[in-house]
Amino acid sequence: MPRKIVVTSALPYANGPIHIGHLVEYLQTDIWVRFQKMCGNQCFYFCADDTHGTAIMISARNQGIKPEELIERMHKEHKTDFENFFIEFDNYYSTHSPENQNFSEQIFNALNKAGSIAKRNIEQTYCENCKMFLPDRYIRGSCPKCKAQDQYGDSCEVCGTTYQPTDLINPRCSTCDSKPVRKTSEHYFFKLSDFELLLRRLIENGYTQKSVANKLDEWFSTGLKDWDISRDGPYFGFKIPGEENKYFYVWLDAPIGYMASAKNYCDKNGLDFNKVWNSPEYELYHFIGKDIMYFHALFWPAMILGSGFKTANKLFIHGFLTVNGEKMSKSRGTFIRASTYHKHLNPEYLRYYYASKLAGGIEDIDLNFEDFINRTNSDLVGKFANLASRSGPMLTKQFNSQLGQLDQQARDLINQLIAAKNEIIQSYETLNFAAAVRTITALADLANRYVEQNQPWAMVKTDLEKTLTTLTATINAVRIITIYLKPILPKFAEKIEKFLNVGKLSFADVDKLLENHKINTFERLIDRVEKEKVDAMVEESKESQALQPAPVTLGEPIAQECTIEDFAKIDLRIAKVIKAEAVAGADKLLYLKLDLGGIEKNVFAGIAQAYKPQDLTGKIVICLANLKPRKMKFGLSEGMILAAGAGGKDIFMLTADVGVVPGQRIK
Repeated sequence: MPRKIVVTSALPYANGPIHIGHLVEYLQTDIWVRFQKMCGNQCFYFCADDTHGTAIMISARNQGIKPEELIERMHKEHKTDFENFFIEFDNYYSTHSPENQNFSEQIFNALNKAGSIAKRNIEQTYCENCKMFLPDRYIRGSCPKCKAQDQYGDSCEVCGTTYQPTDLINPRCSTCDSKPVRKTSEHYFFKLSDFELLLRRLIENGYTQKSVANKLDEWFSTGLKDWDISRDGPYFGFKIPGEENKYFYVWLDAPIGYMASAKNYCDKNGLDFNKVWNSPEYELYHFIGKDIMYFHALFWPAMILGSGFKTANKLFIHGFLTVNGEKMSKSRGTFIRASTYHKHLNPEYLRYYYASKLAGGIEDIDLNFEDFINRTNSDLVGKFANLASRSGPMLTKQFNSQLGQLDQQARDLINQLIAAKNEIIQSYETLNFAAAVRTITALADLANRYVEQNQPWAMVKTDLEKTLTTLTATINAVRIITIYLKPILPKFAEKIEKFLNVGKLSFADVDKLLENHKINTFERLIDRVEKEKVDAMVEESKESQALQPAPVTLGEPIAQECTIEDFAKIDLRIAKVIKAEAVAGADKLLYLKLDLGGIEKNVFAGIAQAYKPQDLTGKIVICLANLKPRKMKFGLSEGMILAAGAGGKDIFMLTADVGVVPGQRIK
């Protein structure tokens, strides 16, 4: 009997673009969902943008727009990125929705009524310079447990400990670098410790992978702490019922976005939400990264248990992505946006490569560019596409695209491919995509050896009947292997389906044979990966290194001498900053529009860690006006402002008196 399944992925934050690290999760989930549907199961895939919090509010303010405008723009960008990688949600929604607000208030009221919500005064970090309480991600310092430096105010990325911002050692405001003060405010707390026994039982019953359960045991042993679920205004989010300037913390309403997306879909499609989300008739699975497992393994199920909703059958937790063995880096060009990748390379290369690495555990996976190129060309082009390309054109030319029948040798080959069906299904089901890929590539090797042994290109000169049998067997092998690959390579599979002149293939079709069947003309399936395109993608992803000092090397030879004539080519001008903005996706860059006495120039300057955009408008700076324009992924930079310093926050712009005239040349 077909299963009924609901699946979610963690919600991407609406404060930035999707990058290739994010895609690990969405591709893993999409492959699993496609697999379930190919098995004949009903499987809904729900997700949404995570849209609330101070970060959204501040980002919108810096761009001079309302938060609603920012999240609407990011929603469109995110949807486009997902569609470009063939990630198919049944509903992609937003946490800034009436459904989400209703569920948030419903869950809060239920927990409050049950006595699981407490109010008490707490000391908070407050930035007197920014005039606001500092949310978790806007304060940094050293972890109170392991002493790791430069950690956020809610949890340590090194040891995984969660804490309050006031627990940080040597805290500082992430926005202005000021040392915060402490102020008292009344907050709402969710009494997580009330649910310890229920949570322990949930974990024991297989709610997470075993390695995650071991980590949770550590958190249980240190004691579950009450969770602060409120934030003081100003804040972009939902107000707490009965309050004027207190809001639900974004982490309370974010996972509720899963339910809101499902509710929105059910209402649009005439389905009963309570049955789809809350009945045992449907299985429920959450896919998340290991960085948010504390919230999803403890806070989220406790909230659900306390408010009468069903907990998920299981959390599927994955690791992080490294590139060439290291953390993704903007300076090295390995912090790659989904849109940048899509501009240069076929998305199915990445779908396949990630699948070949994902084994169902929480270990990190590595995108090694050399291996990526070699594996893609070897497997996708040399093994899978090669089977179709060496049989289809010959069938069309010699046999009018008409298949024949299989002999015993051919049936032996096809039976070996069919026999792997259950093993491959089991690998997909357990998220061990790497094992599935290994099995499928071994089958492709088997089929290619069959072609090599029979050599239809030579046999066609002496034995047409045997040649037709060989080509018919090869086409059947292509069909079976394509079924096995389809969850990973949906567009590749579509091309094969069209070529073979068959309907949408599923796992139920593995056992069927294609004999005496008319196929269509073969068309090229996939191109080889070119190293030049990978290099171009990396180069485009590099953040500008302007104004970053070169490393000091003692004894390094002085650069080639320049003449006074060379120096005379430099045209330095007085310029007035008429506009300054943060650059989305670039931590170090600011966008400046400069007035050079009636001439305007756009400049991207690497000073974001030293200056705030709102402080620069009206400033008089010195601009290298005749610098050759440079095309960057953020736009065209038409000059350079003069600055000096060690880099980071230690950068100082060269400025001039307000009374000087913009455009005046400095000699």
